[in-house]
Amino acid sequence: MLALTHPVCLAHDPGPAHPEHPDRVRAVVDALRDAFGERLSWAEAPRATREQLLRAHTRRLVGELERASPASGIHRLDADTLMSPGSLEASLRASGAVCAAVDWALGAAGRRAFCAVRPPGHHSNADQASGFCLHNQIAVGARHALAAHGLARVAIVDFDVHHGNGTQSIFDRDPAVLFVSSHQSPLYPGSGRPDEIGVGNIVNGELPPGSGSEAFRALWRECLLPAVDAFRPELILVSAGFDAHRLDPLADLNLGAPDYVWVTRELVALSER
Repeated sequence: MLALTHPVCLAHDPGPAHPEHPDRVRAVVDALRDAFGERLSWAEAPRATREQLLRAHTRRLVGELERASPASGIHRLDADTLMSPGSLEASLRASGAVCAAVDWALGAAGRRAFCAVRPPGHHSNADQASGFCLHNQIAVGARHALAAHGLARVAIVDFDVHHGNGTQSIFDRDPAVLFVSSHQSPLYPGSGRPDEIGVGNIVNGELPPGSGSEAFRALWRECLLPAVDAFRPELILVSAGFDAHRLDPLADLNLGAPDYVWVTRELVALSER
C-alpha cells in the first residue's frame, strides 16, 4: 500500500489553543511507520494543480485562499478556520495527495492508498472554506477520478464524527458521485439528516450522542455499506476522521480502535467485489 504525506502539513498551525494542530498528522505518520515499517511505501504528496482545484471549487474561493495566505501571523477566515503562513501550501499538498492516491489506486501498480495530510477538508463547499477546512480534498480527488480517469461512478464514504456538509453540497446534484456518511447528531455543522438525499446519491446515517460500537456497526452493516454496494462504484474514497473515538473531547460517540478496523476491512472487502 502507498502512503502519502508532506512535511509542510506540519506547517499549518492555527495556534496552540486550536484543536486542529500539527500533532494530529504527526501521530498518524508515526503510528503507521511503527505498525507497518517497510511494508508501507511512502511518497511525498505533490501540489494540486489549479485545474484539479477548479473541478471542485469556484475560482473565487481558490483566489480568496491565495490572497488570504499570510506572510506571518494568523489570518482568520471565520471563527474556527484560520490560516498560518504554511496553511495554503499544506492544503495544496493535501489535495494533491488525494489526486496522486487516485492515480495510484487506478494504476497498474496499486490498489489502495492512504493520505496522512492536513488541514482537513470535508466542511469546505465549492465557494466557502469553513470548519477548520480550506480546500475539500476528497471532492478534488473524486472530480479528478471522473475527469482524468473517465470513471462513471465514485463513492465517498465518511465516518468522521461530524457530517461532511461541504462534500455533500458539492455533489448533491451529481449522480456520478455517491456520498455516504455516519455522524453524531446533534453536532456541528447541524446538517446530515436522513431526508437530505440529493438526487438519490446522498445517504446520511445519524448517531445520537452516547452511541457506541453496536450502533455504529449496525448502521454501516444494515444501511450504509449496502448503499455503497448497490451503487457499484469504480472507486471508493474515504474521509477517515477518527474523532468518533470515545477519547475525543469535542464529541460524544464511544467508538474504539476495533471499530475503525472493522469498518475499514468491510470497505476493503466491498472494494474487492
